[in-house]
Amino acid sequence: MLVHPEFDPIAISLGPIAIRWYGLMYLIAFMLFMALGRVRARRNVLSGWIPRDIDDLLFYGVLGVILGGRLGYVLFYKPGYYLANPLEILAVWQGGMSFHGGFLGVLVAVWFYARNSGRRWLDVTDFIAPLVPLGLAAGRLGNFINAELVGRVTDAPWAMIFPSVDNLPRHPSQLYQFALEGLLLFALLWWFGARSRPRGALSGAFLLGYGVLRFIAEFGREPDDFLGLLALGLSMGQWLSLPMVAAGIALLAWAYRKR
Repeated sequence: MLVHPEFDPIAISLGPIAIRWYGLMYLIAFMLFMALGRVRARRNVLSGWIPRDIDDLLFYGVLGVILGGRLGYVLFYKPGYYLANPLEILAVWQGGMSFHGGFLGVLVAVWFYARNSGRRWLDVTDFIAPLVPLGLAAGRLGNFINAELVGRVTDAPWAMIFPSVDNLPRHPSQLYQFALEGLLLFALLWWFGARSRPRGALSGAFLLGYGVLRFIAEFGREPDDFLGLLALGLSMGQWLSLPMVAAGIALLAWAYRKR
């Protein structure tokens, strides 16, 4: 039986300053976005992208991720609690971020960027789609290090015990999401984006790919204890992924029909 190594959540301690692993994973995610973005910009110079565009794009993206991720968690997962305790919405250091909220936040931020830079919104979302999954992978590693968002109880031979949670063998669901939503989705989108595609196709592929892979990974993830499983035995993450799948299919169909 595998046992979680119970990492110290603090990666670097410099006197009164403590850098936590989860914060470090966010930093790594943004650095990966910049590095991959510059590579992608050099490949897309003829379509108007240059490496220094990534700096402005990252600024908008960071705002979208943080604000959208926090507000998404508040609205999707604990609206009643935060309605009664509104000041705690600002307490981001206590945890509580939603990917789906962060995704919506990024879409809004990208709209502002597209408007200010004179670009089409879908051109920008197509550009950034392959840059996102490795950042998601870094975030899932942060979840694993912190022993949070653990998996469901299982008798699988690779089951892992998380002593800080309980002594039950569980799916290492953070690693499932790291592999599926992170590495696999990155490989698929980087390959798909290596050739010229119709406007909106790469954005549709991201929506479809993430939605399907997240839906699958959620079968191994323990539902939030304050929500449990919802209608049809699906988790909140699965229900929030279904609109992404539908939107991805619709956008891909529109992109290729438009071409």
